[in-house]
Amino acid sequence: MFVKARGASIRALLRSATLDIGAARRGLAAAAGVERARASAAHREPGGPLRVRTVDLRSDTVTKPGAAMRRAMAEAHVGDDVFGEDLTVNELQKRAADIFGMEAALFVPSGTMSNLIAVMVHCSERGDEMIVGDLAHQHVYEQGGSAQVAGVHSTTVSTQSDGTFHLDEVESKIRHGYPKVHFTRSRLVCVENTHNLRGGRVLPLSFLHELRSLADRYGLAVHMDGARLMNAAVALGVSPSVILQHCHTVSVGLSKGLGAPMGTMLGGSKDFVERAVRVRQALGGGLRQLGIQATAGILALTDMVGRLKEDHRRARIFAQALKECDPPLYEVNMASVETNILRFRLNDPRLSPAEFCQRAATVCENELQVLGHGVRVLMFHNAWGSIRAVFHLDISDDDAQVAVEKLHFLARQVAEQRDEGQRI
Repeated sequence: MFVKARGASIRALLRSATLDIGAARRGLAAAAGVERARASAAHREPGGPLRVRTVDLRSDTVTKPGAAMRRAMAEAHVGDDVFGEDLTVNELQKRAADIFGMEAALFVPSGTMSNLIAVMVHCSERGDEMIVGDLAHQHVYEQGGSAQVAGVHSTTVSTQSDGTFHLDEVESKIRHGYPKVHFTRSRLVCVENTHNLRGGRVLPLSFLHELRSLADRYGLAVHMDGARLMNAAVALGVSPSVILQHCHTVSVGLSKGLGAPMGTMLGGSKDFVERAVRVRQALGGGLRQLGIQATAGILALTDMVGRLKEDHRRARIFAQALKECDPPLYEVNMASVETNILRFRLNDPRLSPAEFCQRAATVCENELQVLGHGVRVLMFHNAWGSIRAVFHLDISDDDAQVAVEKLHFLARQVAEQRDEGQRI
């Protein structure tokens, strides 16, 4: 296939440690142009069906375990984890606790369950309250589980462009007049790192330090939804424990950029984890022969963290390519591209994000004539008007390049339709 033919030249350009983004973009474009004719021939055998390339940028949750991880899972030692007898799970939990710099850790099937467990342990009485950002995953995407399941009230603070919030607003939301019968009781402050809806932004260590000082002053706990904590640590160039010294508890995903098929590690004190085990069991999260999944988790934490910088690099090169697109269609804030998530907007109000994503995921005949091949780029749009592209271990340099080609093609297509007075 054409991707193998030109992949070597592209990868050689992009893996250079000193290569800047502009040079990388020029190298990608040059390699693509040289191989254009070869690509066209490779995508359609004489008399055969068209071969369409799919680049899935919807989420890093679409990653699949590699061959080595699958072999390790097949050979895993297992036991009954509910009885505490799965030695592989015990090893995973010990390693996670060490990495987090915390006393203990617990394997939980999903990030949503892990966050809910943390809320239920910290806010142990119905009617307790948590303070959370208005754009936090916990508040937007977890079905209000804290209220629906736990009877815990949420009060929100405004999420800033970098994923933080103003501490004076946090302090104004703390109910420190308890036990007056009219008030809920503030128990918990939740943060998200990296921040999904803010485009994978990394929370500054200074913000976390000041937030922890405020929480300590009022006797509140700090929980971090760290589904992509490892991306934050890699971006900052620090160990996860440096970030987590400012938090009481954390949820860290294994099944996103780290490539495990499932699971989240919930970390905290020994007392917290002991209580979390009981809540996990009540929520149906106590699993039996879990060593198969735990083996994947061990490999995720030990072997997959270092490569996250490749996802960050590709996301930034992709973002720069959209910013430099001619004709211009994409609004990109390069300062916000810190990790593997890019959120961008369209500058043509006649083209909705939903319609754009549909076009990106569809191969049209004109595309085949212009590019010589078909590419489906899968992305998500949201209610706030942005489009999200997420880079992960299943996206190569060549995948990123053909995705750029497709989005540049769409920009030209939209401009031509606009100039001709066609309905976009």
